[in-house]
Amino acid sequence: MQKSILYLLITVFTFSISTAQKPKTPSSSEIYESIQKLNFLGSVLYIAAHPDDENTRLISYMSNHVKARTAYLSLTRGDGGQNLIGTEIRELLGVMRTQELLAARRIDGGEQLFTRANDFGYSKHPDETLNIWDKETVLSDVVLAIRKFRPDIIINRFDHRTPGSTHGHHTSSAMLSFEAFDLANDNSAYPAQLKETSLWKPQRLFFNTSWWFYGSQEKFEKADKSNMISFDIGTYYPLKGLSNNELASIASSQHLCQGFGRLAQRGTQQEYVEFLKGEALTNNENVFAGIDTSWNRVKGGKAIGNILYTIEKNFNFKNPSEHISQLIEAYKLLQNIEDEHWKAQKTKELKAIIEMCAGLYLEASAKTNWATQGESINLSIEVLNRSKTDITLVSYNNARDLNVSKNIVLKNNVKFSFKEAIKINNDVRPTTPYWLNEKGSLGMYRADEKYIGLPETPRTFNIDFNLLINNVPITFTKHIIQRFSKPDKGELYRPFEIIPEASAKISEKVIVFENDLQRDVTVIVKSGRDNLEGHIELCHPKDWSVYPEKQKVNIAHKGEEQTLVFTIIPPKNQSEGYISPIVHINDKNYTKELIEIDYEHIPFQTVLLPSESKIVRLNIKKRGENIAYIAGAGDVVPESLKQIGYNVLTINPEDMTPETLNRFDAVVVGIRAYNTVEALQFKQQVLFDFVADGGNMIVQYNTSYRLKTDKLAPYDLKLSRDRVTDEHAEVRFLNPQHELLNYPNKITQQDFKGWTQERGLYFPNKWSKEFTPILSMNDKNETPKDGSLLVAKHGKGYYIYTGLSFFREFPEGVSGAYRLFANMLSIGKEDLKLETKLND
Repeated sequence: MQKSILYLLITVFTFSISTAQKPKTPSSSEIYESIQKLNFLGSVLYIAAHPDDENTRLISYMSNHVKARTAYLSLTRGDGGQNLIGTEIRELLGVMRTQELLAARRIDGGEQLFTRANDFGYSKHPDETLNIWDKETVLSDVVLAIRKFRPDIIINRFDHRTPGSTHGHHTSSAMLSFEAFDLANDNSAYPAQLKETSLWKPQRLFFNTSWWFYGSQEKFEKADKSNMISFDIGTYYPLKGLSNNELASIASSQHLCQGFGRLAQRGTQQEYVEFLKGEALTNNENVFAGIDTSWNRVKGGKAIGNILYTIEKNFNFKNPSEHISQLIEAYKLLQNIEDEHWKAQKTKELKAIIEMCAGLYLEASAKTNWATQGESINLSIEVLNRSKTDITLVSYNNARDLNVSKNIVLKNNVKFSFKEAIKINNDVRPTTPYWLNEKGSLGMYRADEKYIGLPETPRTFNIDFNLLINNVPITFTKHIIQRFSKPDKGELYRPFEIIPEASAKISEKVIVFENDLQRDVTVIVKSGRDNLEGHIELCHPKDWSVYPEKQKVNIAHKGEEQTLVFTIIPPKNQSEGYISPIVHINDKNYTKELIEIDYEHIPFQTVLLPSESKIVRLNIKKRGENIAYIAGAGDVVPESLKQIGYNVLTINPEDMTPETLNRFDAVVVGIRAYNTVEALQFKQQVLFDFVADGGNMIVQYNTSYRLKTDKLAPYDLKLSRDRVTDEHAEVRFLNPQHELLNYPNKITQQDFKGWTQERGLYFPNKWSKEFTPILSMNDKNETPKDGSLLVAKHGKGYYIYTGLSFFREFPEGVSGAYRLFANMLSIGKEDLKLETKLND
């Protein structure tokens, strides 16, 4: 029953998220809540390191109970995490997690900000983190966020005083916030920022503490709380029909690619914040104590407050439009106040409330969701006033070529529709996440200064609707969107994007040649316009050959694709490099791939990235042909194994029987499968019997949290949080003569060069005598970790558990990772050992 209720709540709240651009249709209670927030002049900035770090309970409480303007500053976009619902990793995962954060904020009422820091993966200490990130640049971004957002209160998710005790990114976020708190009001700190913004002094800095930071509930109960404020974040909101913690659960459940879907929580729940610095607390009940959050805060605000407080006190839930005249009077007064920050913020809020009270519907819909430079696009304009207020549509325009006068009185509930066309200028840049426009470093993204901090690239194409409301001119700006329908989905919305006239992609991102035989590679060219003509060629390393050198591109219709096949001829010996397509259209060259990210819980995304694929000529031997793969949390290991000649079939654990496994040489279990696949808990004995009968079983990393079974292996094995995050860490061979290091491929130190992001994670730290550890490694100043690769003979076959990050190395074409995995699959194949010895 609980799951059904949560599903209903999520459905209600995410309808406008899955159809991301759909205009809001707020209820009277939502309008009233907006007026309450309009009448609160105070702000809170919550700071942490990654998407899903944020405490949605506290963000929701500050936004919906306190009514403060609240934002979450995530230092990174979570690019280094894993993806439980798809195959997107790195940059594309960062795009997904950005949108999941925005989806969460639409539910909990917060706003979203970022720095340019890149989530390069797990870090054990802030010293490492801040070195890779470039501390000064990230610190400047935090200072900029404070100066622009102007928070009265800053709350850190993590403790700045505990370096080395948790993820280095976490502690770094708190350390940077602690330092930026004072720098934001220092005119010698990042003075160039002051050309576009101004100094700001936050009033208080807090740490969002809890029993977790003290190690146990018992220790926290005994802790001195005289410097803390606590509040019940389980408060119930009758206007929403939800409690704060229910709302927060729905918000955090938007982080689906991180596996954060969860049941809602209800009832009283205490939240704590510890005072760190700023204006001393006058009581332990209110973070805003002593801070004027009324309209009296701004010069000239008293008269505005007199109007707006009266509206709030006497709000007409049956007919909100009754208040439009008063709202317009407040709007006129607001335009005359001197405080530019509050003028801009409250004007934005007030305009939205006027629009809601009038039931205004303003839309500009294109016939397509994307266009190219030089193209003309037809728009459908819709304007509707659903109130008795005197409203005139004076005109509508965009910033480029559209300026249409109308002077039409918008009568109550009479829809006006117009057809227009706009031209996409040749200087318009294609739509893509701004932080991906230029290649960054391991720890930092590069970005145009005017975009720093923004969650998304601002939309280029908008329509300004210029209205007279009670003879007062007000302009409402709407993004151009595409509104369409599907028979099985109903009405849908997509953002309007600009794409290049040509893009190209190679079907496989890593192409592995296990021998020197040639292979055909498929290149797909997509046209952004009609009648695309030109040619395409492949750039390639000098010791590789490509045939033919170039091919014609001829695509008749916009949106269509042309598939071309090139033959790649590898060198005789081991080699690697990159191939990349170049599409030549007239005098322009196109080298990027158009990537579409389409999930129901976030808006449709288009991303442009350099189109290239790694090509690897491997000296590799292997044994066994047929591999059964049990999918875990979104890795591309099956595709990678196919690259080196294995027959791989992904199987459903529920259908797994001894008979179905009979034809396989090995079973490979995907990453975190024992955390995510319920059926595995009932199929372990089937798998162990398969091993006993002579098969090999390879289990890739899982976390010890939420395991579906206590018996991962046929022998005792205990997972830990041990990991080696330095991808260059020394790898020591504990058993140099072991089969895994010698047959069929001789593994050397060379095979551990070129690894990316990490060596491995969540290694076992305890195992029974049946297991043999193969490798030892550790990060700087740490004890050796010997559990990265464990093998045990079980009956006639072998069971292998590995925390090595093959799921990261395979997509990067790391040769040694392929060679080692081939040995793992080949172990115990006696005839191959004999053949290898004879060849040697």
